[in-house]
Amino acid sequence: MLDEKQDLSFQAASVSGTRTLSPEQIAQYNSQGFVQPFDIFSPSEMTGLRSYLNGLMDDMGDAGGYGINCYQARLSGLYDIATDPRILDHVQDIIGPDILCWATAILSKKPNDPKAVPWHQDASFWALSPARTVTVWLAIDDADADNSAMQFIPATHNQGAMEVQSTGGEAVFHKETANAEALGTPFTNTLKAGQISLHADMLVHGSQPNTSDRRRCGFTLRYCPPSVQITDADWATGVEAILCRGNAGNWKTHPRPDNNDITKTSSPHVVGNN
Repeated sequence: MLDEKQDLSFQAASVSGTRTLSPEQIAQYNSQGFVQPFDIFSPSEMTGLRSYLNGLMDDMGDAGGYGINCYQARLSGLYDIATDPRILDHVQDIIGPDILCWATAILSKKPNDPKAVPWHQDASFWALSPARTVTVWLAIDDADADNSAMQFIPATHNQGAMEVQSTGGEAVFHKETANAEALGTPFTNTLKAGQISLHADMLVHGSQPNTSDRRRCGFTLRYCPPSVQITDADWATGVEAILCRGNAGNWKTHPRPDNNDITKTSSPHVVGNN
């Protein structure tokens, strides 16, 4: 059930003082709720990054594909991705100079994975207010329509919380945005490995089963300004934020961890799937 005290409205990003995004790209984010693609990591960098993430998933076994959630304050390798200035320069143009990363997730659909990620609005499931999180989706593999790239329904980010219904068939979770087919034509978030997209936290999005013989792996990073507050003390126990840039406000943040072995730690278990 939604917290009636939550502010789930959309706040447009300013076009003044941007460092990376063009006025046209800011305008697209404001009107459509997303903007993409942006080149971040080179092919040679992706070779090492992919090997690192594959190692984490291998160490986690069956849970690796969807179970590596919110380790950004527990694994130095993930901390370093989250604080990469090339990513932060894009995020800053959306949410401003004070940047917290409060959640991350590796999301890996194996070839012929039958599970869909139903249409949903992220922020309606989070105990955060106001809704000012921007999600960065970093492609670890090339992602396209064939291997179940994430899809957005444009301009659904500024309409508030929508009705939900139970899902049918195989799905990653059991609630979905009701009557999503009437909301508009989906946009397929096609990305090359090493590219990112950015989308607003109330944008309706999801992905289909992966019916191809290619894996589709991505790494999501959730960033917000310190004006966002946690509204539920119990939910807060699963949040371990790191300060990426600027001032943390009254958020509790964690330093770069010394550990980079996932078998020597665990997750606080705030989750999000795309």
